[in-house]
Amino acid sequence: MRLHELSPAEGSKKARKRLGRGVASGTGKTAGRGSKGHGSRSGGGVRPGFEGGQMPIHRRLPKRGFTNIFKKIYEIVNVRDLNRFENGAVVDAAALADKGLVKHGAGPVKLLGQGEVGIEVEVRLAAVSTGAKEKIIAAGGKVEVI
Repeated sequence: MRLHELSPAEGSKKARKRLGRGVASGTGKTAGRGSKGHGSRSGGGVRPGFEGGQMPIHRRLPKRGFTNIFKKIYEIVNVRDLNRFENGAVVDAAALADKGLVKHGAGPVKLLGQGEVGIEVEVRLAAVSTGAKEKIIAAGGKVEVI
């Protein structure tokens, strides 16, 4: 068997429906859209969620929960990411943004304790987890929550 002898399985390929190509084609004149109404018009068709005038499901279901608009959303950095810094470096939000670990001014930064740190660093961040604090101090660094 050669590459030029390959062909798809019988019946697996179907020609696309060519609309509006004369009455004899079966999809001429109205091109399968019916006679009148919103669906037959160009640009017509109902919006997502429209149920033909019936009360849509997103309005039938009750509202649930509560969203706290004052919630603080922290940028997350792990202890293992601190190995990118030099020994004795000061790690703050600006330094993390320069290394590409967080976005500039995206919000307060929290340090979590996943991984290990092999260098001495001074950390000045908005929040530090207990595990992360222990690992930094064990490596000879300092932690300051600002």
